[in-house]
Amino acid sequence: MEKALQELLDKQAITEVLNRYSRTLDWLDDEEHARCYWPDAEIDYGFFVGRADEFVPVVMEVERASKRRWHMLNSVQILLRNETGADVECYGLAVGINDSEGEMKGNLYGGRYLDNFEKREAESGLEWRISRRKYILDWTLPLPVQPDGSPRAEFPLHMLDLTQSGHEEYRPM
Repeated sequence: MEKALQELLDKQAITEVLNRYSRTLDWLDDEEHARCYWPDAEIDYGFFVGRADEFVPVVMEVERASKRRWHMLNSVQILLRNETGADVECYGLAVGINDSEGEMKGNLYGGRYLDNFEKREAESGLEWRISRRKYILDWTLPLPVQPDGSPRAEFPLHMLDLTQSGHEEYRPM
């Protein structure tokens, strides 16, 4: 029972890293995003191959170039190899929207993340983080023109255009 409980706790901790990954990209939280990876993690996104500590500033610059972004990871599969190593795979959906010639245009991306996680000693004790990641883009789809965020009776919803960290709606968690 104790082993089964520890496995559930480890899988939950890994899932929370994946959730934090998406959230910190969307809210442009560089510091928390960096905590998803071990600094020496091997990263391969195609456009970037190198260490995580070099990747985080690059990917955050890419995210800041979008006025709106949205990431969601799902169908998470976790294979615990041992107490400190895991193979993880999940699917991801992402949206990036920019102002293009006065219209809000963007794309929907579908891909998968092939990860290795390691549990190591960190500032707050033992933590699971990504130690190796390969991203594979499976498809991309252009989106129709999006609302620009101006108040309109036909679309009375709150909209965020985030290009800077520290938005007033962001809540550290």
